Amino acid sequence: MLDCLGQRCPLPVIALARRLPDLPVGAVLRVLADDPAAAVDIPAWCRMRGQEFLAAVEGPGYDVRRAH
Repeated sequence: MLDCLGQRCPLPVIALARRLPDLPVGAVLRVLADDPAAAVDIPAWCRMRGQEFLAAVEGPGYDVRRAH
């Protein structure tokens, strides 16, 4: 889990980009982010980087699976 609550975008995306490579392929990282822009920025980052955006979840959070 990556706690980015209270951070304004693009900080949650930057934190995601730094943390995801530390995880094994197939691992799921939940990013907690309450900035409304995260709802657009995190899925967009996943598309651009070839990672798998799984879902937005309550919290608010976003689940991302490391694809490569």
